[in-house]
Amino acid sequence: MWRATAPYRVRIALSLKGLDYRYRAVNLTGGEQRQERYRSINPQGLVPALEADGQVLIQSLAILEWLEETHPDPPLLPSGADERAVVRTMADIVACDIHPLNNLRVLQALAALGHPVGGAEQKAWAQRWIMDGFAALEPMVARHGAGFAFGNQPTLADCFLIPQVWNSSRFEVNLDPFPALSAVAARAADHPAFVAAHPERQPDARLVPS
Repeated sequence: MWRATAPYRVRIALSLKGLDYRYRAVNLTGGEQRQERYRSINPQGLVPALEADGQVLIQSLAILEWLEETHPDPPLLPSGADERAVVRTMADIVACDIHPLNNLRVLQALAALGHPVGGAEQKAWAQRWIMDGFAALEPMVARHGAGFAFGNQPTLADCFLIPQVWNSSRFEVNLDPFPALSAVAARAADHPAFVAAHPERQPDARLVPS
C-alpha cells in the first residue's frame, strides 16, 4: 500500500542502490494482506515482501541488510564498526520503538477496544510514541548528521527516518522540537532516490481508502 512506511523504506534503499524493481500494491485497509493469496507469499501477512533471486524476503530491516550485503555500492552503512552501530541504533529506534505502536494493525486493535480510528485518543497515542522516539533521535542526528542522519550521504538510518517523519504528519506531530530531524527531511526531499520512493508517487496513491 502506498502509505505504508515499511515498504517506503525498501523503496528508498532500492532507489539509492540504483536497482530496478516492479511495484505491486497490497490493499492493507481492505485486508488483502490477510488473504490466502498474499499469505502464500508472506505467511506473516505484513508488508513488505521482496521477491529476489528466487526467494522471498520479508521484514524491512532484514531486506535492507540483505541489499547492503548483496549490492554494497553505494554503501548504506559506514565502514567502521562503531559508526555502523550508531546508524543501526537510529534505524532500530524507528523500526522497534516507534513504528510498531502506530501501524495499522495496532490502530485497528485500539479501535476494537473503543478508541476509533482517526479519533483524538488514537492521535494522542501515536503522538506520544512518535515524539518519544524522535526525542531520542534528535540529539543523535544533531551530533552525527551532516546533511543526512549520519554524515553527508544517505544511510540505513535515513531509509527509516524519512518515512517516519512523513508518517508523523498523519498524526499532526509538531516537529518544532526536532530541528535536526526536520533538516534531514528537507534535504531528502530534494534527493532523487527519496523523491522516487515517496508514497504520493506510487501507482496506487489515493486509489484506495486511507
